[in-house]
Order: sequence, then C-alpha cells, then structure tokens
Amino acid sequence: MAYFDLSGQVAVVTGAATGIGEATARRLARSGATVAFADIDYAAATLAADAMMKPHFPLEIDVTSSASVEKAVAAVIAQHGRIDIWVNNAGIGGKAAPIQQQTDEDWARCIAINLSGVFYCCRAVVPHMLQRKYGRIVNIASIAGKEGNPNMTGYSATKAGVIGLTKSVAKEVAKEGVCVNAVAPAVVRTKILEQLTEEQVSYMTAKIPMGRTGSTEEIAAVVHFLSSPDCSFVTGQTYDASGGRATY
Repeated sequence: MAYFDLSGQVAVVTGAATGIGEATARRLARSGATVAFADIDYAAATLAADAMMKPHFPLEIDVTSSASVEKAVAAVIAQHGRIDIWVNNAGIGGKAAPIQQQTDEDWARCIAINLSGVFYCCRAVVPHMLQRKYGRIVNIASIAGKEGNPNMTGYSATKAGVIGLTKSVAKEVAKEGVCVNAVAPAVVRTKILEQLTEEQVSYMTAKIPMGRTGSTEEIAAVVHFLSSPDCSFVTGQTYDASGGRATY
C-alpha cells in the first residue's frame, strides 16, 4: 500500500482555481481522492478541475458567506455522500501599507476572507466529520501569523487567528477521529504576491535561510500528509514550510 493514499476519499480545497490551492487539489487528486476545486471564481475553478478530468469537479463557494459555505458542504455530501478532507486555502494578502493607511474596509475584507472564511468552513464541515468519526481539516496559515510582517497588519493578524482557531478546533474533536492542522508557508510565488510591493517580497525572502521562495508544490506536499489517514496522531499543529525562517 502506498503511503498517503487517498483512494476512495472526497476532498474539498477552497481557493483551488490558482496557486497553492490548485497545486494542493491536483496533488490530492493524483493520490486517489475525488476533489472539489472550490472557488468564488467558478469559471476558473471549472478550468482547473477539467484539466484533471472526472471525477474531479468545480464547486462555487464564497467563504465570506456562511450560507454559501453551508450550501457547498451540502452539495458535496448530496453528490458524493461524504467529505473526508477539507483544505481551507482561500485567502488574500490585503492592502500593502502601514497601519495608519489601512481603512476599515481593508481590515474587514482581510477578516472576512482569511479568518471568518476558515471559521465558517470548519463550522459547516465538522458535524459531518464527527458523525462519520473521521476527517482531516488543513488550514493554510502563514509565517506572518507567527512573526508578523510590516505593512501587512490585516494579513498577519488573520493568519495568527487561523493558527489559534486550528489549535482550538483540534482539541474539541481530538477524540472523534478528526485531525485539524495548519500549514504556515513563508513566501510562495503565487498571484497573492501581486498585491504586495517588490520591496515587501524582497524583505520576506531575505529572512529565509534557504534564500529562495517556496513553490506551490512544496506546500501541497505538506498538506498531502496532513490530509491522509497516515496523519493519525498529529493534530493541533502548525507545520512550517518556510525554508528555515521559523524554527519553533
């Protein structure tokens, strides 16, 4: 039997149209799972899912709306009868500026997508996983949630919140066959970096001992383990994928 085999399982990856989400969805699909490429951009999600062909499928979801999240969960269960894996990847970098230049709207948008979205998704899928006595939830946090990045207050704060939320939910369901973990990448070359200045990207990259950005595939590899049945005694953890930037 292959390690990290996901044959027969059903996975949902949010923000799966591009970047880390797409790389993760592809990796889980190649490992045997039936994957829902979930994204607010349904057209882009469709293209990503179609590239992997059936049984993988697109799923429209707006993580800022609890109603949309609950509808998406219900749709997957109705169509496939189960959800074994849920990866909360959808997120934004937010406005790149000092705190005094951040508006109420800038702050609220980061909270809505990066933190409330994870909360809504966990709240919606946990009852199903508890009923089945099995589940894997992986939340994509960030090294910024541990260390804080200047000019990224909303992003740093929400990713710190994701880490805390992960630890809390993990302890609530620890005896029920459900493992909840987070991954904290350092700089990864995705479209989210387009929201930042080159100066900010250089600042973050300079703090990485490996001296380079990560790839989406490298993050997907960590998510793969945390999504698998082999991840059976690991929960409430934040796995760094930072090229050595964080060592605690």
